[in-house]
This record gives sequence, structure tokens and C-alpha cells, in this order.
Amino acid sequence: MTAFSSSIAEQIWDMKYRFKEANGVNIDLGVQDSWRRVANSLAKNEKNKKFWEDEFYSILEDFKFLPAGRILAGAGTDRSVTLFNCFVMGTIPDDMGGIFEMLKEAALTMQQGGGIGYDFSTIRPKGADVKGVAADASGPLSFMDVWDSMCRTIMSAGSRRGAMMATMRCDHPDIEEFIDAKKDAARLRMFNLSVLVTDGFMEAVKGDKNWELIFNGKIYKTVRALDLWDKIMQGTFEYAEPGVIFIDRINQMNNLAYCEQISATNPCGEQPLPPYGACLLGSINLARLVKKPFEADAEIDIAGLSRIVKIAVRMMDNVVDVSRFPLKAQEEEAQQKRRIGLGVTGLADALLMMGLRYGSNDAAKKTEELLHQIARISYLSSSELAKEKGSFPLFDADQYLASKTLTKMDQDVRDLISKNGIRNALLTSIAPTGTISLYAGNVSSGIEPVFAYSYNRKVLQKDGSHTDEDVVDYAVQIWREKFGSKPFPDYFVNAQTLDPIDHVRMQSAAQKWIDSSISKTINCPVDIDFNTFKEVYMEAWRGGCKGCTTYRPNEVTGSVLSVSEDSNKVSELDKKADVVYIGEPLARPESLEGSTYKIKWPDTEHAIYITINDIVLNERRRPFEVFINSKNMEHFAWTVGLTRMISAVFRRGGDVSFVVEEMKAVFDPRGGAWIRGKYVPSILAAIGGVIEQHMISIGFLEAEGMGLKGDPQSVVTEISKMSSKISCSSCGSFDVRKIEGCDTCASCGYSKCG
Repeated sequence: MTAFSSSIAEQIWDMKYRFKEANGVNIDLGVQDSWRRVANSLAKNEKNKKFWEDEFYSILEDFKFLPAGRILAGAGTDRSVTLFNCFVMGTIPDDMGGIFEMLKEAALTMQQGGGIGYDFSTIRPKGADVKGVAADASGPLSFMDVWDSMCRTIMSAGSRRGAMMATMRCDHPDIEEFIDAKKDAARLRMFNLSVLVTDGFMEAVKGDKNWELIFNGKIYKTVRALDLWDKIMQGTFEYAEPGVIFIDRINQMNNLAYCEQISATNPCGEQPLPPYGACLLGSINLARLVKKPFEADAEIDIAGLSRIVKIAVRMMDNVVDVSRFPLKAQEEEAQQKRRIGLGVTGLADALLMMGLRYGSNDAAKKTEELLHQIARISYLSSSELAKEKGSFPLFDADQYLASKTLTKMDQDVRDLISKNGIRNALLTSIAPTGTISLYAGNVSSGIEPVFAYSYNRKVLQKDGSHTDEDVVDYAVQIWREKFGSKPFPDYFVNAQTLDPIDHVRMQSAAQKWIDSSISKTINCPVDIDFNTFKEVYMEAWRGGCKGCTTYRPNEVTGSVLSVSEDSNKVSELDKKADVVYIGEPLARPESLEGSTYKIKWPDTEHAIYITINDIVLNERRRPFEVFINSKNMEHFAWTVGLTRMISAVFRRGGDVSFVVEEMKAVFDPRGGAWIRGKYVPSILAAIGGVIEQHMISIGFLEAEGMGLKGDPQSVVTEISKMSSKISCSSCGSFDVRKIEGCDTCASCGYSKCG
């Protein structure tokens, strides 16, 4: 029995990939059962089923090949789920009926667990005429808000965290509003945003020329290209979005340029896809293929690598035939082109074990060599598969071989494709593999550098207790086994010490032999100069990358992972990963300051009072606890439940703004209420609006929430903003007064005489 390298790896398998009965009884008794289940399912259509099942199992064994999580979790379970991770949805029509039909398709896709990507450039800009109704268009951003609410609603129904990508062309009249959207920390939180940057725009930036913002041939505005570029750069510098997608390069390099046009990607960007395109991913674990690690002649096992590639191509091709699809259009698109995304993980660990410094010229050269080998074997294997099973239906030999990717391919590969055809239109892609990599022994993720050599996580045990576990990078484990506490050589680098240009060098080297794209984040120090930051994107453009995404710690998004300089330990409050259990809740001081608000909901006799008390941490005021009260006993159970749950979340620290998002997404089937011309879908959503406004008022959020001041007829009214050193010991409100010598709370009626 193959043992997991850590309890966290085993717990990830147990939580995310292990097949269980609906009541929680385990069907997969060990990880070998999961591998066998997947191998059996993906071999069921083969003529020699047992042979291929064993071949598939052999590359799954020992974590050498890592299918995407959807395949590991869903294959062989007979559950109504898709084995494809993500989709690009259909083109959004510029009419109300078509827009909401697309929203329906998105909801159905996300319900089965698929992430989605959309290009919103097809919707007319804000203020444009709407013929036949004598009105002005609300613009694509307003409909993105609808998509965002849908995603949160699907999540609240029990699905995993929603994942969506929204793109917009750099010449759309609403592009400036799109760039600024994430300045509001509470808006579009379910979306990743990326600007579709064209060659013409980049040339205009380089030449400092004007740039026209156009829709349907009408020029709405002319801007200076360099100013618009700086606005994009300022956005991603300050709040990590939007990303940049070099869309013309993607279409020019596409093997299928003769039969499709791409304008969007999956949520993480590694798969630019046409309408209804599906994202099928798998990663070769390079860290498991290093022979003689940390020795002078350490090298990748090329024969072993080639064998894994050949089997993995066949295995992933079979996924197309056995997977369910949320929509018929998605199934047809996948069947017509049979694109797969075979990539790698553990690259940085493999480079370390071969004595190469990530980001160096030698490391970039080695990366290019390895990915060339993977691409070569992938195309040869797919061509051999075509001889046996047939080419993808839209294969046109002359046009396919004339594509820019194929013209640089080895001549023997081109000759075989000319003779046999090819089974899969596109074959290679590099995905983010955070969870899968941790499951495989904490190997480095995708082509990213090692984030940290080790860090501490709290792991939830079956009895409800927590234990601390030191999570060590895979290559570091190998080093310690060989050399004990011997200091690391100079070529040991991690994401905290690398220059951003090192990242770009590696991405550019990898992109040369990846026919799809790459998901990669370029980490930038918080104090990076803005002009230096902008140069990262220009270098990515010059280096042939198809997109660029950076991350710089900032006030809006915070720090996804933080590592102390001296110990490489990750802050428990800042971690956002699949198996993270935060430490003890914040202690409650004797007294707190806060505010009390009042909601009067239609058809409800008694008002609801919301008291929010705050605490000051690191010179920043933040919500600490909530008390929700009403004299209406019908509300008693859920107000007590909300009080306890929200307060428990607040006391754990971190970014708790998601509480607002979740509550505002709750819809009451009996109907909501209109507040200042805005429909509030439920009383819970109204409470979420109150909490949001309070967060804004104390500076915890910078966003426009539901206004609480102004019109006295507003359904949501602020009754007091009181500071006090004494609060009601029963409900926490500050509405305590002396009545006949007793402290009496007007909110809950609690009385204490002294």
C-alpha cells in the first residue's frame, strides 16, 4: 500500500477525491482504490479493457500522473457530474432574452461543478440606445453583477466555490469601468477579470497614439492608448486585477484558427477556448521523475516521462467519451475537436533536485527542453491514436499543418500527422495545481517556484481536535533525507526571493512548447516601483507569453499567503487553502464599542435590531460580534443562529467580508422589498446590507453598500450610532437605560438591578 507523505495529503484525498456513500461510508478504502476506480472508468470503452486499465493505473500509481480533480473525484462514480474542470460559455447576444438564456446556461454548468468563462464585450455599452423601449442600456457591468449574484446563489445551495472569468476587449466603450470594477472590495467577488489586449493596442501604446473605443462600428470615445494601458496597470498594481490576455497572439497561434475564434478563457487562464469549449486537464509530476536527486548527474528520466505522456494522452482522450456535460453544445464542441490540456507540476522541485536555480537561464533552457519533449511525444501519440480511432472530426490536414504551432514542430511529427491525422486538436496546457500538488506530497505547483520550504498548518482530526503539522516542500524533504540539516545551496530560491523577471523568463520558456496557454502568477514585492511593475507586462509581451497575471500584496485583496522572513512559516490568519483550520478565536475584551441599527420589514409587526460591536487590531477597526434581536418570536430561532454563527466567523479574524456576499445572495421565494429603487431579495439580504454599511463606516470595506442614511421612509433605517463602555449582557446592544434603579435593555427586555 502506497502511503501518503503527510496527513494533510491524506486528508485532501479523503475530503475531495475519495468515493463515499451519500451517508459518508467509504467506498474507496485506500488511495489505490481511487486510482483503480479512475483507471477502470477511463478504460471501459477500450477493446482491450484490462490491458489499458492496468496501463492507466500504472501512471496514476505513486502520483506520477495527476488527472484534474474533477476526474479523480468523479470518474467511475456514476454521479451526474462533469469530468471537465471549466468551460467557456456561448457568445452573449446583445438582447435581454439572449442574455438571460446565457445566465441560465451558466447556472446549469456551475450546478454540475464546472467553472465558466465569458466575454462581455458583445453587450452594448452603458448609455447606448435600446431600440423599441425608449431607454438607455445599463451596460455589461450591470449584467456581470447578475452573474455574480447567480454564482453566489449556486454556492449557497451547496456547490463548491464558484469560479468565473470575465473578459472585455480593450476597445469596448465600457473598458474603463471594467478596469475599475474591483476597486469595490465587495463587487464581482466571484469573477476573475482580464482585458483582451490586441496587437493594435500594444502598438498604439508603444507609439503613444490615440485609441478609439468602439461598439458596432460607432466610436464612443477616443483615449490616449498609453493612459488606458497605465489604467490597466494601476488596477492590477493596486488590487491584483484585471489580468492581461494577448488575444491576437492566442488566435494567431491556435491550431484551429481555421475553424474557430477565441475571445475568452477558463477562470484560471490556461485554456483559451471558443464558445462552449471545455477544459480537460492533467499534469505529469516531474518531481517524481528525477533520477539521482541532488547528485552531480541528476536528470529527468526521459524514457519514463515519454511513457507517461503516451499513456496520459490516451487516458485523457477517453475522458471526452465517458464524461457527462451540463449542456449538449458543450458535448458537441468537445467531440468535434477533442482538445486536451496535458501539463506538468513539480517543475520547480525537479529543477532544485537537478541543481538549477529557478528563473536562471539554465533553468529556462531545461524547462524548454522538457516541454519540447512532452509536446513532441504528445503529438506523436495523438497521431498514432488517430490511426487506431480516427482524427478529430474537424481535422483538415493542410490547414492544421499550416498553423504556427505545427510549422515549428519536428519534421517527423509533421510527417506522421500528414499520414495518420491526429486525434486531439490541441494537447498541452499548464494549469494551477495547488490542491492536486499538495495531495501528491506537496510538490511545487505547476511551473510556479516553490512558495516556501515549509510552513505550519492546523489539521482537523476526526475527534474534532486540531494538531499542528509542518508541511515541507517535496524537494526539501528529499534534501533533508539525504543531508539532514546541511544548509541549502545558493540555487535554493522561492517565491519570496525571486525577481519578477525571473518568473517571466520561465513562463516565456514554457510557452514556446505549450499549444494552449499557462496559468502562472508572477509574485511582485509590495514595494515594487510602478514603472518596474509595468515592465513585467511589457517583458511578458516581448517574450511571447499569451497572458500575464501578477500578484502584489495590497489593501484590497490582502495577502493570500504570508511567510515570515526568518522561518518561512505561514500566517494562520492569512491562509486560504482547501485544508486550513485557523487557530483559536480572538479573545473578547471586557468592553467594546459598536452601533445598533433597525430594520422594519414589510408585513412584519416588530422591527429587527442589529448591533455590531468592533475591535481594534493592528490599528485597524474590524467587526468582532453581531447581535440580532426582535420581539417577534417567529424570528427567534434564526436570529439566535445568525448571531452565533456570524459572531463566530468574525472572531476568527481574516477577511470576513464574504459574510456580506453570502447574506446578500439569499433570495426569499415569497418576495423581497424595494429599497431606494433597488430590490432587496430577502430580510437576510437586508441584514447583510446593514453589516456591509457598518463595515464601510468603520473603514473595514471601501465600497458603496446599501445606504442607511437619508430618506426616513427607507425600509432600512439607522436608529443610533452609539459608543459606550457598557453593552447589554444578554443581547449586546447599547440600548440600556436606568428604569426604577435597574439597568433595562430596550432591545431585548433584559433587566439587571443593582
